[in-house]
Amino acid sequence: MFEHAQPIYPVAGIRSIESQAGPGAEPTLMERAGRAAAEEAVRLTMDRTGPVLIVCGPGNNGGDGFVMARRLVQAKRAVVVVYADDPARLPTDARIAYDAWLELGGTIHDTLPETPPEGWSLVTDALFGIGLQRSLSGRHAEWIEALNALPGPRMAIDIPSGLDADTGMTYGLAFRATHTLTFIALKPGLLTLNGLDYAGAVTVRKLDIEPETLLPAPGRLIRPSLFRSALHPRPFNSHKGIFGDVGIIGGASGMTGAAMLAGRAALRLGSGRVFVGCLDTHAPSVDPLQPELMMRRPGELFERATVLAIGPGLGTDETAQRCVRKALQTELPLVLDADALNLLAADDSLQALTGNRQAPCILTPHPAEAARLLGTDTQTVQSDRLQATCELARRYRSLVVLKGCGSLIAGPEGEWLVNNTGHPGMASAGMGDVLTGLIAALLAQGWPARLALIAAVHLHGAAADRLAREGIGPIGLTASEVIEASRGVLNGWVVLAGQPG
Repeated sequence: MFEHAQPIYPVAGIRSIESQAGPGAEPTLMERAGRAAAEEAVRLTMDRTGPVLIVCGPGNNGGDGFVMARRLVQAKRAVVVVYADDPARLPTDARIAYDAWLELGGTIHDTLPETPPEGWSLVTDALFGIGLQRSLSGRHAEWIEALNALPGPRMAIDIPSGLDADTGMTYGLAFRATHTLTFIALKPGLLTLNGLDYAGAVTVRKLDIEPETLLPAPGRLIRPSLFRSALHPRPFNSHKGIFGDVGIIGGASGMTGAAMLAGRAALRLGSGRVFVGCLDTHAPSVDPLQPELMMRRPGELFERATVLAIGPGLGTDETAQRCVRKALQTELPLVLDADALNLLAADDSLQALTGNRQAPCILTPHPAEAARLLGTDTQTVQSDRLQATCELARRYRSLVVLKGCGSLIAGPEGEWLVNNTGHPGMASAGMGDVLTGLIAALLAQGWPARLALIAAVHLHGAAADRLAREGIGPIGLTASEVIEASRGVLNGWVVLAGQPG
């Protein structure tokens, strides 16, 4: 469980590593990539009959495909290669691979052949690599559309053609892989936005390169190893005072449930005490489902809490604005969510307070809230989620999680991480409120802010994943169910962290 947190590089970083490791390498990086692809193909087709279909493109990705074909034939596997571009225009290594395939006796089809009676054992996309930044058209687009309709496993070499390796955007049509074999290191586009829908199961082959010896990794995939140092069993001599007091401020009229969900999450994740301050003057004085929550007027929480979370169900009226201002003026660790973010986006003075805070400040926007904070639109945020997250962290001098498919975390110094736990069942009401409560609970228990955010985001998704494995969701999963599962997952991590090795 505590495996190494894998490095992630954008295209520019991968190109830099290739330029350092590639010249003079024996075997060449293309030979290594093609061999790795052939080995992966063998693994994926162990129990399948029929030939492997490899569709090659006009660049180095196509060269990887030619090497893969040669290696598979040498392993006594049936292969069909499709390629219809001008070989004279292939890059040097790709042309060498093309010629070597022909010298072996390989043949090339310039159109997609009919599917054999037994079907293809594997369909392989070797059309375009990580450098593609345009919509596919003509023959290549027609091929991808046809390949996507074929049954059975479909493998992309390095990245599905038509998927942006940096952003996860698709340029219109893209290859929809069941498996992606990517080289050297992970790329952000495989992990966020549309990446998860198009890449399928992702495997990394480093090609005998240790990328971090050549270029420090700008990003990482979140793993519990990143926060293992904070996973401690509680001492027997404990009392609630040492586990912090969380204050949740929100719950305007008609939205008290949001504040209560955040409070319940903070309580179930180990806060010593949780105070919930609802702006609705008719809010209940007790939570009947969680009577341990202490219902208070919002103004009381600024003196009682050791950590504040503000925003769930807050509303945007003058009272809400005053609460956000006062929260920003405290010296308490602070989580800003939902309407607190909308108020922040609309008020320069609140933004100035945020940027000048000395205590930790964590922002938890979804894409629409991020767009308001950046003064842009949701489409622009989604077109480059990583850039948007890093800009938010820099502009507001805060830790930021941009929620969504492949949630991204960034800090004001430029560091970033990608989370890959969770599933589509989490697209339901109240999930963001629960995350706010989880973050606040870990802060209250003394976790450093960066680790609290990383762990809470990863835990949030891991709890939903556990429920799905147990048959609870993804369809119909509720935020309340994730609260319960989060407690179990966290306790399991603490037990495992205490074991040797």
